[in-house]
Amino acid sequence: MVDVGDKQATERVAVAEGYIEMLPQTLALIEGGGHKKGDVLGIARIAGIMASKRTADLIPLCHPIAISHVGVKLETQSQQNRVRCEATVKTVGMTGVEMEALTAVQVALLTIYDMCKAVDRGMCIQAVRLLEKTGGKSGHWFRQD
Repeated sequence: MVDVGDKQATERVAVAEGYIEMLPQTLALIEGGGHKKGDVLGIARIAGIMASKRTADLIPLCHPIAISHVGVKLETQSQQNRVRCEATVKTVGMTGVEMEALTAVQVALLTIYDMCKAVDRGMCIQAVRLLEKTGGKSGHWFRQD
């Protein structure tokens, strides 16, 4: 584990995104709220939030962090037959929250897969990536593509 004890505590924010592509009828089932397992997007949102708080338990050598905010947004994109997930994680600390944001996205999308796999095993999680991070010695970084 990297020693972060000498680093300055600053406000740190990370934003990540990802997508899960699926059949049109699977997306329609999610949008219509008719899934027999319940509110797919609502459950996935909670799963993402919970996962961000457990990141240090999942990723070896990742520091446990006191998170001050986690936001997980899920939106259906009918034209692309997919759901987009965006997670924003905040803290005041000595290390960043990029891993927490990326973990939130992955687990939220995996939850959608788990809930819908009986109707669509071909779903595909794609393009999970960091969009932006602020704070710390390296300052502000954002994806430019």
